[in-house]
Order: sequence, then C-alpha cells, then structure tokens
Amino acid sequence: MRSYHLDSFDGTGFVLREHDVPEPGPGQVLVRVRAASFNKRDRLIVEGRYPLPPRAGVVALSDGAGEVAATGEGVTRFGVGDRVVGSYWNRWHGGRLDASMIDQLGCTHDGMLTEYALLDEGALAAVPAHLTWAEAATLPCAGVTAWTSITGGAALPDGATVVTLGTGGVSLYAVQIAKALGYRVIATTSSPEKAERVRELGADGVVNYRDTPQWSAGVRELTGGLGADLIVDTAGPDTVAESIRASSLYGQVVLLATQSETRADVTVPGAAWAQTMAEIRRVFVGSRSDLEDLGKLVESAAIRPLVDRVFGFGEITEAYAHYVSGTAFGKVVVEI
Repeated sequence: MRSYHLDSFDGTGFVLREHDVPEPGPGQVLVRVRAASFNKRDRLIVEGRYPLPPRAGVVALSDGAGEVAATGEGVTRFGVGDRVVGSYWNRWHGGRLDASMIDQLGCTHDGMLTEYALLDEGALAAVPAHLTWAEAATLPCAGVTAWTSITGGAALPDGATVVTLGTGGVSLYAVQIAKALGYRVIATTSSPEKAERVRELGADGVVNYRDTPQWSAGVRELTGGLGADLIVDTAGPDTVAESIRASSLYGQVVLLATQSETRADVTVPGAAWAQTMAEIRRVFVGSRSDLEDLGKLVESAAIRPLVDRVFGFGEITEAYAHYVSGTAFGKVVVEI
C-alpha cells in the first residue's frame, strides 16, 4: 500500500511511502480509501502553523471515504463492503469534547491520504447512499463544521436568516445546510461571478464585500434593518466586528478562526457589541455523532456537496497547489 506522509512542517509537502497492508486488531476496521479532500487545517499543518502539534511522519489529511476491507475481532458497527467516512476527531464520539479526545486524523493520528486506513470502528460513520466517493470525502471537516455552526447553539427561529462569508468549503456547505433546514441565506462574496454561483447554490441574497467593505450594512438592508440570526464567520478574527454589526438583537456569531495573517487576537468592538445581545460562539468541527446527523440531513435532503476538481493519487503536488491557489469553488479532492 502507498501513503503520503508529512515528515516536516515547513511547507515542503508530502512524502510517498510504501507499506504492508495492516491487519485490523480487536475493535479496528481496515478501510480501502477511495477519495480524500483538502481543508484549511491541512495547509496549516503542512506549513507548521497549526495549534495542535502534529506527529512527525503522520499520514496526511483528515477527510476521506472508502469501503470496509476487513474488520477485527468484536467489530459490530460495520461489515466488509460498507461505505464509510472517517470522523475528524477519531475519539470524540458525542457529547462534549474533553482532553482525553484530543486526537485528530492527519495530525496526531494517521489520516486518509493513503490506500488503506486502519481506524477504530468508533471513528467511522456511514456514507449517504447517493454520494460519490469524491463527495463523501468532503463531509468530515467542512461539512461537520458548517453543520455544528448552524445547529450547535441555541435553536434558531423559524425562517431565520443565516449569513455566510466568502465561498470556502465551510461557507458553501453552510449555504446548502441552511437552505435544507428552511432558513434564509445571505452570502458575502467578492465578485459578480461568485455571486451568481452562490445564488445558484441557494443563497437568497448576496453582498459583495469588495464593493461594500462594511458588508454588515448590506446584511441589514436585506433584513429590513433587523440583522441576521446567525453569522457563520469563517474569515475571523478580521471580520468579527462586521459580523457583530450584522447580527440581530439576540443573534449568534459563530467564530471559526481565532487568528489570521494580520491578527493574532480576537478584538470585539465594544461600541458595536453594546448595541446587541449577540452571542459569540466557538466551533471546532464536531463529533462522530455530529457527522452522523449531518449524513442523515444530506441523505434526506439529497444534498450534493460541491466538488471543484478531482485529482489522481499521483497528482498530489498539483492537487495541493490548486488548493492553496484559492481559486477553487468547492472542494479539492484526490481519488485513490
């Protein structure tokens, strides 16, 4: 079997190695991986900027899907041939995250950029029946993050307005999930072309943040001055001030990033916050239970995750370069 490893974290990339196919032990499942996808956290790991120290030599990428090739003694959740996807936090099965669960695929535990992955059965969820391998491989990080951003806080009112920022993987998923749940969506983006594409995906309104740098004013105009019930802030901390200004009186701002290229800390504008009762909430992907709940919605609503481009296993350099270029509209996937 072949796997791509990360031996150093200085941006130099992926190292291909060959190994024997492992044998699953008690409670373990051997997955024949069919596709894996990139997320922002993978770039941060490759470049040595990720807050959780990765293990040297770790197999890369948190997100991947495949079929069960073999099971170890005592496995009851899956059988050979089942289509499965790995959970981002492989030991966080449900409830609240605690210190005993700090173990991530592609970081502290071998990830999914490999022909075969060996995982505990508790780290796997079923793949929605209608998804391709490439689509399924996008669920665990971006999909679950969007899901917990929208559903993980106080219940939103019927017909709530959800704001998404930009056209990254989480934001595009958030548009699809929010629409499937019956909410109104306002998306921010940077060009008329992207505005049209995000409307096609389901957005009810779009604000161009290049034309309107204070895009919160555009959100308020589209909501009759009331503001949005939920802002999924994927661009923070640079955008936190505008997100608060775009919030309704008792809205929620979901903050996914706490540092950026230009800011090392989150600064909350006192004047803006004084005018609202908005809650700022942190999300760090979600548990296997969240992944399973997302899968149920994806299946019942027939959601098709947006895939920008699929590369071959031998094209990892080209795939990563395309991902970091920032030109993708949808997920970048490697078929295995």
